[in-house]
Amino acid sequence: MQQQAADVLLATQTALSQASALAVQYSFSVLGAVILLVLGWALAGFASRWAYEGLSRVHGIDETLARFFTNVLRYALLILVFITVLGQFGVQTASIIAALGAAGLAIGLALQGTLQNIAAGIMLLILRPFRVGEYIETSSVAGTVREIGLFATELRTADGLYRLAPNSTLWNTPITNFSREATRRNELKIKVEDDIDRSMETLMGLAKADSRVLKSPEPSVFIDGLGDGAIFVTLRYWAKTGDWWTVSRDMAKRVKLAFDENNPAASPDAPNAAPAEMSNGRATAEKAALRRQ
Repeated sequence: MQQQAADVLLATQTALSQASALAVQYSFSVLGAVILLVLGWALAGFASRWAYEGLSRVHGIDETLARFFTNVLRYALLILVFITVLGQFGVQTASIIAALGAAGLAIGLALQGTLQNIAAGIMLLILRPFRVGEYIETSSVAGTVREIGLFATELRTADGLYRLAPNSTLWNTPITNFSREATRRNELKIKVEDDIDRSMETLMGLAKADSRVLKSPEPSVFIDGLGDGAIFVTLRYWAKTGDWWTVSRDMAKRVKLAFDENNPAASPDAPNAAPAEMSNGRATAEKAALRRQ
């Protein structure tokens, strides 16, 4: 019994001495790890705020894009701090970095479509082919832009529906922006059977009488084609983008009334009397978007 008690006492003393040695050995490592974590956390926060303020002052950098880059910087610094802390305890960080790289590759392959949308969103936010409130059209979507995100763009269609378009579909196709330019041209074609000069003077007079028609570039009237017993005359003029729709509709009405009164043989040519490039519903949406400019 006395021998067993002596063995237990000796084992206890040995365990305590080893625990003391380990405590002394790793106390500095633990203290250093805590200091590294605190400093790393503070440094990551400071660096992200500094980067955000710097990016916010750069012209053309969107708020969403600035926050995305600052968050990427912050988490990258935190991962670096975490790996450094593990190195304090003798962990082989090279294997951890390799594992993170392999995991990143696997995640990238699994989320290939999502990452493609993020890349397209970054390019859209940098190059700015459209902004919030502008009316755009692509081969697959048309509407007024409501929000541009990193993954998708929100639009409101001409008939008042909500549409979410992945950024990759917008980036990989030509985009027509109906709201971007300050001025826009319109053409109005009529069919004239006789008295060409008078018809051309009438069209020019209507264009010059409208104060919304720009003086520069000047409006022009010219013969645009020949038909069976008739000649096609085109009025071409420029207007501010915000006035384009109202001017085009008003001008078509005035031309119709003027020619009905003065020259019944002349009439607006149906396909081109008013711009028919968009349906009435889409025209309403574009007009509303232009009014917000």
